[in-house]
Amino acid sequence: MNADPRIPAPRPQLRHWLRRGLIGLVLMLALVVGGTGFRVWQEARQDDRAKADAVVVLGAAQYAGRPSPILLARLQHAKNLYDKGVAGYIITGGGRRAGDQYTEAEAGERWLTTHGVPDDKVIAVGEGNDTLGTINAVAETALQRGWSSAVIVSDPWHSLRARTMAHDAGLSAWTSPTHTGPVVQTREIQAKYILRETGALLYYRIFNAPADDIGVDLG
Repeated sequence: MNADPRIPAPRPQLRHWLRRGLIGLVLMLALVVGGTGFRVWQEARQDDRAKADAVVVLGAAQYAGRPSPILLARLQHAKNLYDKGVAGYIITGGGRRAGDQYTEAEAGERWLTTHGVPDDKVIAVGEGNDTLGTINAVAETALQRGWSSAVIVSDPWHSLRARTMAHDAGLSAWTSPTHTGPVVQTREIQAKYILRETGALLYYRIFNAPADDIGVDLG
């Protein structure tokens, strides 16, 4: 079919600039995504054990009060930090899923207090079903107690997003991730989590909301 002679064809110069603009946009997006992914990977390699007011353990799945392997790895690492004097208190975070008897925070508290940490040194904050909700609840509890600094314990790839949210919630925070557990077993799993966390962090920075608001359960 012949083009309608009444509609002028795009000028070659206009097509040229449109093409350059599209290429520039693609390159810019690639730099943003790639740069964020590199920062997720870089933060995952950090292990800052400077003294803080509290060690914060972010929640993960629990089964009738028994920590899942992911949560157990975090709790063991948090206890190690406490035993080494990094902080005098441990805050466990995380709410409950529908039908659960215990919150993730309660499961963490039960494990810690039955493994040598005094009851009065563990504070369970059983609120939040995603990272943002948990961090905000933990930060509110810490600030009410006059605490301003925290070492966050989670999985390596989760560290940058958790620290970013903690800073936004008013805490001076750094990270000491666990390097044991299911999420660090293979390179394939590590790559998967880096990609997930890159998308989740970008989503949070744009919308100030957890990524599971769009149906992706990233914590």
